Amino acid sequence: MTEITSKYTNFEDLREQAIALRREGLSRRRIRDRLLVDNNDILNRLLEGEPAPEWTKRPNAKDDLREKARELRLQGMTYDQIQVELGCSKSSISLWVRDLPKPERSRTAVEQARLAGRLRWDHELAVRDAERQRTKADAKSEVGVMTNRELFVTGVALYWAEGTKDKTYDRRETVTFINSDPDVIQVYLAWLSLLGIEPERLRYRLMIHETADVEAAKQFWADLVGVDTSAFQKTTLKKHNPKTVRKNVGEAYQGCLVIRVSQGAELYRRIEGWWRGIAHQAQLRLG
Repeated sequence: MTEITSKYTNFEDLREQAIALRREGLSRRRIRDRLLVDNNDILNRLLEGEPAPEWTKRPNAKDDLREKARELRLQGMTYDQIQVELGCSKSSISLWVRDLPKPERSRTAVEQARLAGRLRWDHELAVRDAERQRTKADAKSEVGVMTNRELFVTGVALYWAEGTKDKTYDRRETVTFINSDPDVIQVYLAWLSLLGIEPERLRYRLMIHETADVEAAKQFWADLVGVDTSAFQKTTLKKHNPKTVRKNVGEAYQGCLVIRVSQGAELYRRIEGWWRGIAHQAQLRLG
């Protein structure tokens, strides 16, 4: 200190000037040049205890790398990818991002090929389904307005395919129809209406597997035919066989609706006669 004070007799005044310049934001080099200071040691003494201005403080490079590494990890990059991107060691990367969730495992080439194949197949199925729907819509429009005679013949054929029939070994001249397709049921009811069968003569019954939602199915059919569930006769339950793997299950399964026409013996005989007439006309066409 004595050497400095001897050389710079006005050391305290010089220190005040140096501090003032530093607070103005001057760099150490500019302060040295301004005050004609010989070396850094003297400058250090002059500026002792005075903090450097903010602009001279360099950011911590590792802090920047750490934040960037965390950003890249959150984007799904692996350690190797981050290392290539930032040029830092994998050990540092591991420390910086170990609290973050691991990115999803990237797909292998085989997995990528399988995914691409599945997507192509899904697209093909969608195209095929659209074509099927167009064909069905076109065919539906071809039917046009159904005449009474067309409905009459349709109903006769429908009953003979799905309704109960009299056998020589089992006399049962009753008009009973069973089906699980709502559209088929509605066509059948329209046919009975065409024949003049009053709704009061119809008796309804549900046939369904015992594991199904019986009440929901009964309500479904009651809504379809326009009656109250109280009008239904006792439900016929099919017993469950544990060995059978049933596919017709779930909410879409509604069982079968049984529709019987009371006092239907005479109607049954006419239905059978109508069917014989249709069959005879078909045979004539065959020659």
